[in-house]
Amino acid sequence: MTQDTQTRRLNALVVEDSPPMRKMIVFALSRIRELSVVEADDGVDALRRLSGTKFDIIITDINMPILDGLKLVKRLRADETYQDVPIIIITTEGAAEDRQRALALGANAYITKPIQAPAVIKLVREILSLEER
Repeated sequence: MTQDTQTRRLNALVVEDSPPMRKMIVFALSRIRELSVVEADDGVDALRRLSGTKFDIIITDINMPILDGLKLVKRLRADETYQDVPIIIITTEGAAEDRQRALALGANAYITKPIQAPAVIKLVREILSLEER
């Protein structure tokens, strides 16, 4: 591993309207040393935060007021800056058609709640090509 990848900081955006669930996801991601985590409490808040920072990965819920996770994914994939940024959906929606719709809109991964922190950490590490330490 080069010095460059050891010191590289990556930005993650967690978009989740449930404070306990958001805290759990943020806590899991805090175990990934290379990651700086920013929180947004809904899709509109996420868009505000996206305008000021370049994120390397976005983790979003589907069911949120005003701008839900699927609309957020659609907006991000239409934006040149975020066309290729990995998006993980973490949701209670377990139906196959919900998963297919999310992936068709451009999500990279789809996890149904309840989530396990180690699984989230492993997936984020895989997507961002970060080695375990």
